[in-house]
Amino acid sequence: MSEKTLTRMDLAEAVFREVGLSRNESAQLVEQVLDHVSDALVAGQTVKISSFGTFSVRAKSARIGRNPKTGDEVPISPRRVLTFRPSHLMKDRVAAGKKK
Repeated sequence: MSEKTLTRMDLAEAVFREVGLSRNESAQLVEQVLDHVSDALVAGQTVKISSFGTFSVRAKSARIGRNPKTGDEVPISPRRVLTFRPSHLMKDRVAAGKKK
């Protein structure tokens, strides 16, 4: 597997090549989509992208954790965490190692 990371700039460049918008418009489009997804998640909404997966926010309650080095109990405060569940199509594509 490669160590390459897909960045916002890479997404904007892909939109530029595929759609034909200017580089600046492509970057703005990617930013707007990511902002829209982020805003929905902050508001507690679920974001489902067909054939890709579902992003959701889950509330975790307070609990007692343990420091692995010392064994001391440590309180963990309640928090919201982001989760992602890939679609079955995405799972199959990743398992097969196929690019589109």
